[in-house]
Amino acid sequence: MTEVRVRFPPSPTGYLHIGGARTALLNWLWAKKNNGKLILRIEDTDAERSTSESIEGIIDGMTWLGLDWDEGPYFQTEFSGDHIQAAEQLLASGHAYKCFCTREVLEEKREAALAAKQDVRYDGTCRNLTADEVRAKEDQGLAGVIRFKVEQQEGSVSYEDRVLGKIERSYSDIEDFVIVRSNGNPLYLLCNVVDDIRDRISHIIRGQDHMTNTTRQVLIYQALGAPVPIFAHMPLTLDLQKKKISKRSHGEIVSVQFYREKGFLPWALCNFLVLLGWNPGTEQEIFNREELIESFTLERISKVNSVFNYQKGNAKFFTDPKLIAMNEHYLRSMDIAELGELVKNELVGEGLWDEAYDGEQKNWYLATLDLIRDRFHTVKDFTSTGRAYFADDYAIEQKPLKKNILKHPDLVTWLPMLAELFTKLDGFSSDETERVSRELAAELDIKPGILINGMRTVLTGQLAGPSMFDILTTLGRDRVVSRLRNIDYLYNDKTETPAT
Repeated sequence: MTEVRVRFPPSPTGYLHIGGARTALLNWLWAKKNNGKLILRIEDTDAERSTSESIEGIIDGMTWLGLDWDEGPYFQTEFSGDHIQAAEQLLASGHAYKCFCTREVLEEKREAALAAKQDVRYDGTCRNLTADEVRAKEDQGLAGVIRFKVEQQEGSVSYEDRVLGKIERSYSDIEDFVIVRSNGNPLYLLCNVVDDIRDRISHIIRGQDHMTNTTRQVLIYQALGAPVPIFAHMPLTLDLQKKKISKRSHGEIVSVQFYREKGFLPWALCNFLVLLGWNPGTEQEIFNREELIESFTLERISKVNSVFNYQKGNAKFFTDPKLIAMNEHYLRSMDIAELGELVKNELVGEGLWDEAYDGEQKNWYLATLDLIRDRFHTVKDFTSTGRAYFADDYAIEQKPLKKNILKHPDLVTWLPMLAELFTKLDGFSSDETERVSRELAAELDIKPGILINGMRTVLTGQLAGPSMFDILTTLGRDRVVSRLRNIDYLYNDKTETPAT
């Protein structure tokens, strides 16, 4: 195979979780690195658990992450005929056989093997049934499974893993495994191989939890006369208790949708995920798309499992602090116009978007984002912590309220006095507003910080933020004066929001 062709084959039995997203990301990177193709294949053969909502969630998640695919989505159930045909081919070539052992009989043999402290494996009872014996059992209405016939001679099956090196397993350690159930439905082991052959997959990049399947699947490739793809088995992503991250065990905290809804940036999540089990061989951790594609190699995938430290984040996010730090970096350094589009979606969702931000106030809008983003963690902060810049119904946080307002009851007089001085200024620059504020503080014989911190709390509801005088010019004279004049409610009923 000369063309690099990789695939991401999720099972649509739930949301796209970070383990699946990491698998998709590494396959995407390898395709981009080699000018190859990424195939999206939905393995929907589990009819009871597969849902259309899950399919939509997987596609939406990949689209949001920016992991575009070149072919698909294909659906495994559409190719059931190929899977049956492959099973029949294996039967005809002698690489598979019908097995009529009942579940009860197999369970009895399993218990006997356990009692005798022997390996629990199929003993080959039906391995050498003649065609007439098979036909007789079928005439009796017995429904048999189809088992793959593993070599009984000495020797082994092996493959080269681009991460782990040569992997070898003796034939004697592999039992004759089932490839088609008694109801006629082929199993994953067979379907996956047949689909990869049809899709001309050159590289299979997947988690180490699939390694138990790989040697058996290599046997199927060989029996079908197909070239064996190159394998690269990634380490697993574990939690702090060293348990595999899964959607069943860990809930929404490991779903891509969770991070999208919390306001994380898609590439920040990708940058974080790629470092869970891969490193560039340097100290670099922040990569843009082009840098990561250029740096990515299969050989730099770690052999050791990684830990997703989702329990150690701050109280606000409750997720890995490294992910938070990466998101902050991208939020604070990304192109301001690109950020503007992301924040627009949040403002629209909160009913705070003004069409003027796309028109005559566009420069103000982008400048405001640039001013306030340095202390923000996610896009959601622009409509929570930064709400005061886009609306008058913002909350006053309790800590600055107690520290900057309630400790200084005279502010109920001083801040309206300052508002009146602001109305008399010819201009409303940061230099002029600072001069007037400091002059009033000197006249009142108080520290300037009392007025400045009081203004910050009243005007933004926050304890910290950009320069106070940059805030004044950004909010504009009318909004500042209105808010500074109407602060009685802060001393009377602290649950109310500012009057306008």
